[in-house]
Amino acid sequence: MTHALYDQLETEGQLAGVLGHEIGHVIMRHGNKRMAKQGMYQGLAGAMGVLGGGGQGGQMGQMIASALSMKYGRDHELESDDWGVKLCGLAGYDPRAMKGVMKILDRASSGKGPPEFMSTHPKPANRVEFIERAIQKYYPQGVPDGLRP
Repeated sequence: MTHALYDQLETEGQLAGVLGHEIGHVIMRHGNKRMAKQGMYQGLAGAMGVLGGGGQGGQMGQMIASALSMKYGRDHELESDDWGVKLCGLAGYDPRAMKGVMKILDRASSGKGPPEFMSTHPKPANRVEFIERAIQKYYPQGVPDGLRP
């Protein structure tokens, strides 16, 4: 978590959600998996360069490898958002606070940045919908009263 995001958080629940999200990356070994996949994608790009007979094949291979790698990163972000919801609630915090984190991220980006398909992170607005579904999965009867905000 960057210092800039930390300074924008409004509640302990938001901090709990961010930490739960980051712990989710560790639990799921996303860093290890991503490094392994990137090695495979680089090999694919190199093979396309050789088979393509030069620069254009290599460039196309790099573009394909980049697109596949970004998709892989977005899936990891959503998986970690799910963990954030789960761990936030288990720690006694209201997991709905994570939706507030996404609003902070959305404001910080001011709608700038690459299109979602070219980014390693899903757009915050799309993550809010995913977080809401995760909340419904873990709390089908509704989030209980008494959780800290």
